[in-house]
Amino acid sequence: QVQLVESGGGLVQAGGSLRLSCATSVGTFSTYVMGWFRQAPGKEREFVATITRSGSSTYYADSVKARFTISRDNVKNTVYLQMTNLRPEDTALYYCAADPRLSTVLDGRPNYWGQGTQVTVSS
Repeated sequence: QVQLVESGGGLVQAGGSLRLSCATSVGTFSTYVMGWFRQAPGKEREFVATITRSGSSTYYADSVKARFTISRDNVKNTVYLQMTNLRPEDTALYYCAADPRLSTVLDGRPNYWGQGTQVTVSS
């Protein structure tokens, strides 16, 4: 069982920055593709970013490209999402996710999910 715990959410003004963290308890962290998803009120959950096991490749939703950066530390068993130039439309509950397969994460069907951390961007 993979446990994921997000942190770092909060309230920020438009144009500001936040860094989300997702810590895991799994001993084989480097065997999992990690991703971030988000769900805004009244909307479906959507893909934000993902990073491969070694961290050599990353993928982003068009809406966050050039503003968000996903990274991972395979020693600390942690994945990060650096968010800059935040917009009110980035307001959502942000979820960390993990799966052994990249395709599964990109399809929005990872096996493991965190509880989420709230990000609110004021205008």
